[in-house]
Amino acid sequence: MVEHAWTGGSLPTFVSHLECSLTGERYPADRLHGLSKAGRPLLVRYDLDGVRQALPRAALGQRPQTLWRYRELLPVRRPENVVSLGEVVTPLVPLPRVAARLAGGGEILVKDEGRLPTGSFKARGLALAVSMAKELGVRTMAMPSNGNAGSAMAAYCARAGIGALVFCPDDTPPINVREIAMQGAQVFLVDGLIDDCGKLVAEGERAVGWFNCSTLREPYRIEGKKTMGLELAEQLDWQLPDVIFYPTGGGTGIIGMWKAFDELERIGWIGAKRPRMVVVQAEGCAPMVKAWEEGAEHAPRWPDAHTFAAGIRVPQAVGDFLILRAVRDSGGFAAAVSDAAIAAAWHEVAAEEGLLLCPEGAATYAAYKAAAADGRVRPGERVVLFNCATGLKYPMPEAGTRLRLGSAIDWQRLAGGRGG
Repeated sequence: MVEHAWTGGSLPTFVSHLECSLTGERYPADRLHGLSKAGRPLLVRYDLDGVRQALPRAALGQRPQTLWRYRELLPVRRPENVVSLGEVVTPLVPLPRVAARLAGGGEILVKDEGRLPTGSFKARGLALAVSMAKELGVRTMAMPSNGNAGSAMAAYCARAGIGALVFCPDDTPPINVREIAMQGAQVFLVDGLIDDCGKLVAEGERAVGWFNCSTLREPYRIEGKKTMGLELAEQLDWQLPDVIFYPTGGGTGIIGMWKAFDELERIGWIGAKRPRMVVVQAEGCAPMVKAWEEGAEHAPRWPDAHTFAAGIRVPQAVGDFLILRAVRDSGGFAAAVSDAAIAAAWHEVAAEEGLLLCPEGAATYAAYKAAAADGRVRPGERVVLFNCATGLKYPMPEAGTRLRLGSAIDWQRLAGGRGG
């Protein structure tokens, strides 16, 4: 029996309008939009009084465990336009051994987004972006990507029958490039960074009219990423954690979760408590950290951006002020960690807890360790780390001991001196 993401013949939707995130200017829903006239992201707004009346919180218990369980807070109006590859509710995986050492009686939970289609949290945003593109008649989509977003867009576009073009920096992990191509998209390797790729996407948009699906340049990837916050609240019995560590490139997830928490409070499902939101970046590409430390509202482009954690190698974010607003309003902070610390954290969690993070997820653990050591995270607090993709997509250090059949083996040395 196939479980659908909805019941009945239509999706109950409560979208009222779109709104410029900078000026508040209103835009009509059900039309194709990019950035606002002010050049800033558009946010989807809902009739939240209508949602409150239509959806008792207890009703969620009867729905399939997919992100579409929150359909009243999502923008797709017609069920035939839902483009789905089975977006499961991702688990919260505790790190008990690590917590026993570091958390002072607190709890460390990993929201493991690697369980989603295409192996990353990009599936959330692209499921909504492609569904809305289908609903609004888009025939070709294009985006710049460090890998996982391009993989997700290619997959959902293939599912929807929409053409896809992806522009990647030429050092994008080969598995991502192959994945994008296997899923039917045209993929181009560019001798530059992701914002250089974004310029090419914008040029093509002007020249041939494809739809630009770059981060925050259309309104609906935020709505998909918002479901991380909705899921998290429900999984913790509507009590938000004390701190969230989030690997931040374009920052759609922080913006989306902050929006989700506001909507949940306004429909009466949670109270006013918010987690401290922590932006995690690499020392080699930390524009948001620098802006936070300097008290700035915007983050200028980071020169010579470099880190092996490619997903957070984003020199400049169009939604910088929204990210910084969420961090400051929550009483959170921004932290940069070295590539060496990311690599050590990656190995530590895998070896001690059996959970293979991606490098960007490992960055959140490295940042947590530093914050726990200097008191920015207090003993006894509940902390959530976001692991944004499966670690299986990333090159790992060579390992293994070679054995030659027929040769003598020193079993005691092989087993590290441990006997039975």
